[in-house]
Amino acid sequence: MNHLPQISEAEYEVMKILWSYAPISTNEVTDKLAKTTDWNPKTIHTLLKRLVRKGAITYQKEGRVFVYTPLLEEKEYLKKENDHFLNRFYNGKISGMVTSYINSDHVSNEDLAELRKLLLNRHEEEN
Repeated sequence: MNHLPQISEAEYEVMKILWSYAPISTNEVTDKLAKTTDWNPKTIHTLLKRLVRKGAITYQKEGRVFVYTPLLEEKEYLKKENDHFLNRFYNGKISGMVTSYINSDHVSNEDLAELRKLLLNRHEEEN
């Protein structure tokens, strides 16, 4: 997908369901979101319609049921959002973000060990 649509936080919640379970019917989306949100079915239907208009998802009508499939890949969307976040808050530098988190006491020793492991693995892959 050349142009990635802007999607809201609520639309992102719907996308997470579609990425995990597609193809999925309107009722199934509603049932899954009812477990994690207090949205009524009409709100969910509106979010689905918006995502269709934005080109993030498509649907097929099977009898009286609408079945949705994402057109926007999760990996592609997350890359765009990650890049946007880094550019907006850290001038595109991941080191600035990591430094900020480490200095804010939000990183546990387990997180640091995992980061160390990821960096070592990446370094070994490049050599």
